Amino acid sequence: MDEQALLGLNPNADADFRQRALAYFEQLKISQDAWQVCAEALAQSIYSDDHIKFFCFQVLEHQVKFKYSELTEVQQQLIRETLITWLQAQMLNPQPEKTFIRNKAAQVFALLFVTEYLTKWPKFFFDILSVVDLNPRGVDMYLRILMAVDAELVDRDVVHTSEEARRNTLLKDTMREQCIPSLVESWYQILQNYQYNNSELTCQCLEVVGAYVSWIDLSLIANERFINMLLGHMSVEVLREEACDCLFEIVNKGMDPIDKTKLVESLCQVLQSAGLFSIDQEDDVDFLARFSKLVNGMGQALIASWTKLIKNGDMKSAQDTLQAIEAKVALMLQLLIHEDDDISSNIIGFCYDYLHILKQLSALSDQQKANVEAIMLAVMKKLTYDEEYNFENEGEDEAMFVEYRKQLKLLLDRLAQVSPELLLASVRRVFNTTLQNWQTTRFMEVEVAIRLLYMLAEALPVSHGAHFSGDVTKATALQDMMRTLVTSGVSAYQHTSVTLEFFETVVRYEKFFAVEPQHIPTVLMAFLDHRGLRHTSPKVRSRTAYLFSRFVKSLNKQMNPFIEDVLNRIQDLMELSPPENGYQALLSSDDQLFIYETAGVLIVNSEYSAERKQVLMRNLLTPLMEKFKVLLEKLMMAQDEDRQMALADCLNHAVGFASRTSKAFSNKQTVKQCGCSEVYLDCLQTFLPALSCPLQKEVLRSGVRTFLHRMIICLEEEVLPFIPSASEHMLKDCEAKDLQEFIPLINQITAKFKTQVSPFLQQMFMPLLHAIFEVLLLPAEENDQSAALEKQMLRRSYFAFLQTVTGSGMSEVIANQGETSQKYLRFVQKRAILKLKHVFQVQRMWNVCCSLSFKEQWITQILLHRRLVL
Repeated sequence: MDEQALLGLNPNADADFRQRALAYFEQLKISQDAWQVCAEALAQSIYSDDHIKFFCFQVLEHQVKFKYSELTEVQQQLIRETLITWLQAQMLNPQPEKTFIRNKAAQVFALLFVTEYLTKWPKFFFDILSVVDLNPRGVDMYLRILMAVDAELVDRDVVHTSEEARRNTLLKDTMREQCIPSLVESWYQILQNYQYNNSELTCQCLEVVGAYVSWIDLSLIANERFINMLLGHMSVEVLREEACDCLFEIVNKGMDPIDKTKLVESLCQVLQSAGLFSIDQEDDVDFLARFSKLVNGMGQALIASWTKLIKNGDMKSAQDTLQAIEAKVALMLQLLIHEDDDISSNIIGFCYDYLHILKQLSALSDQQKANVEAIMLAVMKKLTYDEEYNFENEGEDEAMFVEYRKQLKLLLDRLAQVSPELLLASVRRVFNTTLQNWQTTRFMEVEVAIRLLYMLAEALPVSHGAHFSGDVTKATALQDMMRTLVTSGVSAYQHTSVTLEFFETVVRYEKFFAVEPQHIPTVLMAFLDHRGLRHTSPKVRSRTAYLFSRFVKSLNKQMNPFIEDVLNRIQDLMELSPPENGYQALLSSDDQLFIYETAGVLIVNSEYSAERKQVLMRNLLTPLMEKFKVLLEKLMMAQDEDRQMALADCLNHAVGFASRTSKAFSNKQTVKQCGCSEVYLDCLQTFLPALSCPLQKEVLRSGVRTFLHRMIICLEEEVLPFIPSASEHMLKDCEAKDLQEFIPLINQITAKFKTQVSPFLQQMFMPLLHAIFEVLLLPAEENDQSAALEKQMLRRSYFAFLQTVTGSGMSEVIANQGETSQKYLRFVQKRAILKLKHVFQVQRMWNVCCSLSFKEQWITQILLHRRLVL
């Protein structure tokens, strides 16, 4: 082999050597006989370097996986002999191979098994067993090969073709007939020989048993000698985690419900006798996490058996199984309430399914009611944040707790289905007790009390959020808790989690304020002062900006007395922050969008006259327009690119803010009815000059384009005089993305105004097509997928445009292009873009057009195009 190229396999090699090694690997893959050099190197242990050994196995792996059928019988036999020879050498080498080499070797063995077991190597496992016997290194490789074979046959993460799936089924069937009993016996011997002196091999073997038990005859494993050995391993510290997992797989195996109940009960009796149910005496959280998973599996297996027995009408056996389930509830609760969230999380499935059973029963016993209450209290406790939770810099641990909370929420929802009255009473008790003394209570307890109130909204669902009507008991309880929430002063609690939960909850129960509107000013002040939009935490300010927008929208009828006061208080929050002032605004530009939308909603939905609305809207937007003009002048003179970009972003934000205010209008409250047309026309006059700015065109055009989209909806015909000039500027020096975003604007205008814009379309049709094909003609590198995708998207936009024109009854716009159309076609031909795929595009364009004259005009060109191509 190329020794110089092999140097690049070393992780510390420089980039050139690594590149050479990669090229060499590709060369060997293509070569007809290079694999034989690698086979010889492995069989004769020519190389001591681990990376070269791994490299050789990679070459063999490629040969077996992709080119094995091309080999002669002799060559195939050579590969088999190479692997067996290598395996024999493992038991004689002074040091075992590195783990990554052993794993790669096992993968090659497994690939060869899949390829040859049904035909040329039916004694695959027996040959391996005859080589390894009970030698520890040999057993290690044997077990790794078994895991690799299982991965090839049953790994659900690997996508198999239907042919591979059929092959794998046949392989498993053949293994069951020919070798599985012998393999199981070998596992037993390995466990028996190594359980006291080689924990690593014993754990590997337990992993194999757990993997294979899902698809072999369960009686081979679920018998007295195996189960007793596994239960013995549960008492050995270094083995019990793997033993837990193995027992879990056994319990998880599908079988007759009565037999499954007997199996689980026998396991539970032995585990309990061994003292494993005494959770409070166990300190090893890693083991308890596995044990919790096992108990969860046993509980869910019993519940599945109960469900099948009920379905089959076997009520006596179902009752016996239910008693067995009930007997596990105490253990389930111990695990659910455990301080370690992983242990608790692993038992939630059993808990959830148990509640599902209770939901189906006609009446609950006193013990079952007690169980429901115990689960409820456990969920409430486990929802509480830990002291270590980092709210300012949330990482992986925090993300895991958030996911865990979502699981607990599902439990709470299921509890509500079983006993809504009990849940409501429990939450009310916890909530009232906590908020009575919130000043002296830890933040996590205050947060979870408010959180529980928040979660009731989904746990006790109603139509359209009508929580304060209908069921008097529920409505009264929720109303009392909401009144307590907004009057207790808890919004001033000095912790971000409590603050955020307060605002989330008042917005969730916004209909409370329709019932008791006297509390609106209190909540508005909380939103507007240091508790909300002016909080020291950017996270709180950002979320509050969104929630404030929702709150105002939902209560627009009740907001009239406070409109001008609110507008004055948020005025400083809406200031545009140009890059040169160095002032760090309280809100980001994204947050300011919500504030501008809120201001728009307040003005538009007010009971003021149209004249007053116009004044308020002009007061809102004039500062934006004035700042826009100043910043645009500065951008035109800016030399530094970073400064240009900052100014362009600021200009874009200004346009975006103005655009966002227009979302407040509706069919019931139009721009014209509110007297605001003139204000938005002034905005158009102010923003459109940005289209002629030669700097930062993409950013500026994007913002103005979005504003035009909004104005087409809001101003309707009044926007039309601005469209030709805007279109002309947007078609200059444009790229694929510009056109993709511009065409939907033209489509919107065409679909909305139809024949009203026919003269405009006549004028801009050919310039638009010219711009499109100019972009499509631009040369691009063959492997530039980004450019290819952009062109593909542009072609789609192009056809969407043609379809919109013809679908709006204006095919004559295309057909009437006359000499300009012919000139364009000659241009297309001259530029030689009429490749075959373009002919198909022309055909598609013809197909979407419904004008007969247009079809006649273009069909001639299609024939011409075909001749040019052919």
